[in-house]
Amino acid sequence: MTDRQREVLNFIAQFTEDNVFPPTVREIGEHFGISLRAVQDHVAALQKKGYLSQSQKRSRSIRVLKDVRPRVSASSAVLIPVINSISPGKPALSEDNFSSIVTSSYPFVENGKKYFLFQASDNSMIDINILSGDQVFVEITDTADNGQIVAVAIEDEIIIRRIFKEANRICLKSENPQIPPSYYQEVKILGIVSGIYRKMAND
Repeated sequence: MTDRQREVLNFIAQFTEDNVFPPTVREIGEHFGISLRAVQDHVAALQKKGYLSQSQKRSRSIRVLKDVRPRVSASSAVLIPVINSISPGKPALSEDNFSSIVTSSYPFVENGKKYFLFQASDNSMIDINILSGDQVFVEITDTADNGQIVAVAIEDEIIIRRIFKEANRICLKSENPQIPPSYYQEVKILGIVSGIYRKMAND
């Protein structure tokens, strides 16, 4: 791997970690001040070497297969409850809704924070590469800034949306042009999406 390829790989890994979704080719080019063709060449080389995967049919589909960033210290495993469904009349984060407990570690979670895990049930966030069936890690909090990707409880269901607080209502916006935004007077924020895990065919 060349030095520039390592820089591109590390940028993609860090961008994905910070934003949940991966960068576009244009965003990579703008960060390094290089042409789209140069970015495509680097990505193709990293794919060939087994560090990245990419779908040509969808935007934001670059996936890091091997993270080579150095770690200052290893994070200990964090216990995470898994929620498969919400029992009617029960708070979403009630222990009654926990189907199991799993452990995970960095980069999906960090010590000192609380999380839960659930499975995305649709493609409402497909344009940022969150697909139906993905395991979604959520950092538990009841507040979020405008534009953040959150998990909210709507009618005994957990959904993922971008949240925007307007003057007299709250807008939940999908990342799928076929799904219009929805509006509410108030919503129950369960947390901020911190990462996803997608089981590949060869996992």
